[in-house]
Amino acid sequence: MTFGVSSSVGWLAEKLTKRTISDRELSSLLDEFKFDLAENDVSWELAEQLAVRMREELAARKVERFGADVRQLLVNTFKTYLTEALPAQEVELLDLAKIKSEETFVLMFIGANGSGKSTTLAKFAHRYKTSSYKPMMVCADTFRAGAIEQLGFHASKLGIDYFHGEQGADPAAVAYDAVEKAKRGGFDVVLIDTAGRLQTDVDLMDELSKVKRVVQPSHILLVVDALIGNDSWEQAKVFGEAVGFDSAVVTKFDADPKGGVPISVSFVSRKPVSYVGIGQGYEDLKRFSMKDYLQDLVEALP
Repeated sequence: MTFGVSSSVGWLAEKLTKRTISDRELSSLLDEFKFDLAENDVSWELAEQLAVRMREELAARKVERFGADVRQLLVNTFKTYLTEALPAQEVELLDLAKIKSEETFVLMFIGANGSGKSTTLAKFAHRYKTSSYKPMMVCADTFRAGAIEQLGFHASKLGIDYFHGEQGADPAAVAYDAVEKAKRGGFDVVLIDTAGRLQTDVDLMDELSKVKRVVQPSHILLVVDALIGNDSWEQAKVFGEAVGFDSAVVTKFDADPKGGVPISVSFVSRKPVSYVGIGQGYEDLKRFSMKDYLQDLVEALP
C-alpha cells in the first residue's frame, strides 16, 4: 500500500540527496515539505515539528546533503520523532471488558454525523457477541430522525438486544435507563450511540458531557472518518477538549491513500488510535498498532 505521507518524506529525501544546497534552499524545501504533509492530512503543528526536527538532525550530524546517508537520516528522524510524539499504548477492548468482568462494561461512542459511528458500534457489538459476551446496543441519539431505526436495523440483523428512547427524549436519561436495565439483565457490555451534530455545536457538547457524567462510561471511543482529511484531527481536538475520550477509531482506513489521519488524530488528542474500519462488513474491524503503522509508512517510502 502506498501512502501520501511516505511520498512527502521520499520527496524531501530525493531533493536533499541530489546535490549540496544552501541553508536558504533548505528552508524553502522544508516549507514545501510541510505543505505537502498538510496536503496528506498531517496536522500543521505536527508538520512544523517534523520539519524542525529534520533541520536539527541535519545540522547536528553534519551529514553531506547528497547520497544515501541523508536519506537514511531523514527516514530515521521521521520514524523516531513520531514514535516519541505519539501515544504508544495499544488498546484491546475485549481485554478491558475481561478486567471489568465483575460489572457491566460501558462503551460510549462519540463523533460527527457521517463518521460511521453506528456501523462501528455494530461491528464492536458483533465482536463481543462472537466472543461469548452478552452485549446491548443503545441509541441515545434522540435528535436525528432515523437514528433509532438505523441502529435498530443493525441490532436486528445481528440478533443483539437493543434499547432506545423516543425521539426528543433526554439522551442522558435514555443512556442511564439502558445501563440500569443491562445491570439487572446480566449484560456484559453496553454500547451507547450518541448524537453527532456539527462538532462546533455547543448544545451537542453539553449533551454528550451530560451523558458521560450520568453513565460514567468505562471507555469513550471517538469515531472519525479517514476520508474527511484535516477535519478528522480538528474533530479530535474539539471533541477531546469539550467531552474527552479514551481512544479513537478511524473508519474507511482501507480507502485512505494519504495516511496522515491516524498520526494526526493521535498527535492532537494525545490519545491512541485503538481500531480501524477496513470495510463495510461486521467483521471489518481491525485492532490498530501505531508502531506497526509507522513501520508501514517507512516501508512505503519511494
